[in-house]
Amino acid sequence: MVLVTVVGKKQCKEGFEFVFGGPLAECRDCKVRNVCFHLEENRRYRVKSIRDVQHECRIHEEGVRVVEVEKIPLRAMIPAKAALEGAMLTFEESECRSLSCPNYRMCKPLGALEGMRFKIASVENAEVQCEKGERLRVALLE
Repeated sequence: MVLVTVVGKKQCKEGFEFVFGGPLAECRDCKVRNVCFHLEENRRYRVKSIRDVQHECRIHEEGVRVVEVEKIPLRAMIPAKAALEGAMLTFEESECRSLSCPNYRMCKPLGALEGMRFKIASVENAEVQCEKGERLRVALLE
């Protein structure tokens, strides 16, 4: 399924990645708001292709371009007991505060908030050594 939205002209490059933060109040009466607002809030997207259509925008100085985007699967640490390929997972944010941990960014991945639902696309075989002793596995979440 092709997802179409708009991005600011300055960000309009194939491969550009962003997290959709949700609708803005300034956009309430914009004529193209439905194209912007149909994405899932707090999910990561990547621009796949750029279309020739342009629009004025109150937020982006030079206006916006219509683009095709794809959801970016998240590589994240999840509890080993929940790591079943194909299963649905409600994301629970880690309590870890160890910023020096090499796995910290995967325990708190960008684009994943407490309570968000994901499908587990794949799971890596080996358990990851957690400094806190948690049993974790790396998974690709869609």
